[in-house]
Amino acid sequence: MKPPKVLVLIPLAIGLIGYNQSMTRANTRTGDAKPIDTKAQDIADLKAVEDRFMTAFRAKDVNAIMELCVPDDSLVVFDVTPPRQRNGAQAYRKDWEDAFNRFDGPLEAEISDVDVTAGGDVAYISSIHHVTGTMKGGKKVDYTVRVTDGFKKINGKWLIAHTHVSVPVDLRTGKADIESQP
Repeated sequence: MKPPKVLVLIPLAIGLIGYNQSMTRANTRTGDAKPIDTKAQDIADLKAVEDRFMTAFRAKDVNAIMELCVPDDSLVVFDVTPPRQRNGAQAYRKDWEDAFNRFDGPLEAEISDVDVTAGGDVAYISSIHHVTGTMKGGKKVDYTVRVTDGFKKINGKWLIAHTHVSVPVDLRTGKADIESQP
């Protein structure tokens, strides 16, 4: 009978070999193993997450937005409205519920200047969002914000782990520049 340590080490070794083989591919000319480059696919996947976010935003679909985020207290959000920081998925959900409840009818939104950086299991996207809509009471809004989303890849799925939304501020007047242009 083999000692228990050996019985544990054999499946572990087989698993590590299999994992290593799945993460590399052999160069057909030289036979050298190289890591699989997933960067292009990661960038495409991240852009798809941003597209789903914008679709959910336009539909004022809080559940669809939350499906794109880490579902726990590790989510950190710096938004344009107080408080300075929101921690956790529940606080972010309430933020969206409150925000969407302020509007009557549809929201229109365009995203531009999208820049994606991905490496391993972390990534970030910076972009500009232009939003128009009508608040309850009839006031029209038209504003532009800067957004940076930080992502974690969890179980093969990109999820928003940090969001930072901001507007430039005119330091002479202390007023936000919600119509900011490059």
